[in-house]
Amino acid sequence: MIVETSRLLMRPPVAEDWPGAQKFLTCAETMRYLGGAQHEADAWRTFAGWLGMWQLTPAAMFAVIEKASGEWIGRVGPWYPLQWPAREVGWGLRRAWWGKGLAFEAARASIQHAYETLGWETVSHMIDDRNVASQRLAEKLGSKPTGRVELPGSLGGFEVTVWQQCCRASA
Repeated sequence: MIVETSRLLMRPPVAEDWPGAQKFLTCAETMRYLGGAQHEADAWRTFAGWLGMWQLTPAAMFAVIEKASGEWIGRVGPWYPLQWPAREVGWGLRRAWWGKGLAFEAARASIQHAYETLGWETVSHMIDDRNVASQRLAEKLGSKPTGRVELPGSLGGFEVTVWQQCCRASA
């Protein structure tokens, strides 16, 4: 499974993506609204979970590769983990890649993939209320806030706003 845009290659993660994923997961600034910076051992388990999701479900985060450099810059895509509140297209890029329109490009392609390939009727984004940049991106993608939910598992007690779009119209 490969999704391409003009500047990005999005594909299932592979073991060789670990160095970029480690930088992403252990960075306090990058992980501010994603549960906080992780210890390297926890980051490795998170990364292994990303790889494993592709074995368990057709909806899993893509590794995002910037074509010009070949560098792993983040993870974006449709996913629906066990007990997750809704089918989500989520995003997260390494800090060095912020502000270039790449998250929009990757999320838009992921939403199109969710609608056209996975057959989803709606797409959600779980966004921390303090994450103004992701709220702006959700709006640009055509999503609107629809309510609040508490995340499951170890994220229990952490409430986020659900942003949603439906009917394949906004992608």
